[in-house]
Parts: sequence; structure tokens; C-alpha cells
Amino acid sequence: MDNYSDNFTRYSFDIGTLLLRVAGGSLMITHGLPKFQYLLKGGEISFPDPLHVGAAVSLALAVFAEFICSLLLIAGLKTRLATVPLIITMLVAIFSIHLHDEFQKQELPLLYLIIFTSILIFGAGKYSVDYFLSQRKRE
Repeated sequence: MDNYSDNFTRYSFDIGTLLLRVAGGSLMITHGLPKFQYLLKGGEISFPDPLHVGAAVSLALAVFAEFICSLLLIAGLKTRLATVPLIITMLVAIFSIHLHDEFQKQELPLLYLIIFTSILIFGAGKYSVDYFLSQRKRE
């Protein structure tokens, strides 16, 4: 019975990390894709600059986190590393962009922050490119 319980627990963990990665990454892409298209469009950029690095750089950093890192997250490639820019972006959203807004505006980036921090802690799980690559290294 213990072996069954251990296998079920491991399977549940791997499915859970897969769902967390794919859902979190897919939902974040819905925020990153319009920014990516806006960046590609060119022209004058109007975008918040909470880090005081310029609107274009702020937009590029947001696109990198919300679009590129989300794609990495969905695939489970460099998963823990990909969560770092996402976590930083959510912290900036909470403590700079939405600092003085009502909680309803802070709630979504806070939820994303919890998701990405959980992925950072737990890793990609078995159903990921990271796991596949780690298995190939052992051979």
C-alpha cells in the first residue's frame, strides 16, 4: 500500500506542477502578447516606467517576462530561471503600478506572484523539458 501511495503522490505532484506551469504561463501570455505586438509595431512608445529606465526598456522587460518567460514556463524549459523575471514583474505591478489602487487591482498580480513563486519552489516536475534533459544527462 505504501508503494501505491508514494507513486500516487508523485504522480499527483507531477500533474499539479504541469497544471500550474501551463495555466500560469498561458494566462500570463494573454498579458504579454499585446505588449509584444505593441513593441514590434514600433513608433513612439507610451508605457509606464516604474524603474525609471525609459518607457521602451520597461516595455521590453515586460515583454521578456510576460511573453518569453511564459513560453519557457509552459514548455518547462529553464523553469526556475524563467520564474524570476515573472516574479519581479509581479512585484513591480503590485508595489509600484498598483500600489495606491484598490485591492481588486492588486489581486491579479498577487495571484500570479503566488503561482510563479510556487513554481520556483517546486520546479518543473516530470512533464517538462527540464526533466527530459536531466534524464538524458544521466544516460
